[in-house]
Amino acid sequence: MRFIDIHKDRWHALGGEDGPPVSINPDPYLLLDSVQWHAVRAHWPQGVPVGLKLANDDEVEAVAADLPRFGLVALHFPKWVDGRAYSRCRLLRSRYRFAGELRATGEVLVDMVPLLARTGFDAAVLRADQSIDAAQRALAFFPAHYQGDTADNRPLFAKPGAAEQAVSKAAEFVNAGAAI
Repeated sequence: MRFIDIHKDRWHALGGEDGPPVSINPDPYLLLDSVQWHAVRAHWPQGVPVGLKLANDDEVEAVAADLPRFGLVALHFPKWVDGRAYSRCRLLRSRYRFAGELRATGEVLVDMVPLLARTGFDAAVLRADQSIDAAQRALAFFPAHYQGDTADNRPLFAKPGAAEQAVSKAAEFVNAGAAI
């Protein structure tokens, strides 16, 4: 996982609350919210990198067709206790197979980093009072998990073929019971 220094990041949002309208000559690495994107999507040139900021009340389905055009999708955590961005990240990686950067923004704390990585985030902008060193250490706290994650949709400790063997043994058991 990468930790982003917003002062050195090439991705930039438009200024102001809503920002000025996007010009006919769009800037590369512009990070737009969903309203701004829908206003310019028909005229946005292919090959010009663009990113999308999704708020927690934005529906992923509304931008699903445009996902191949985005190099970055930033998912916002308005509060550290609001986990909707985890679900959206998992949805983007698992269902929509989004291969670009998924970035956590907002109230992102060190405690959240392991789950961010497991749900599919590959970058985070930590809250200003959080330490990047502590976040990197947090990634090493749990080197293995029983459950699968977005990188590996099966339990980590499952042996290849274990599910098939279990089904086969269950079928043998059921068949043996039917013969009695």
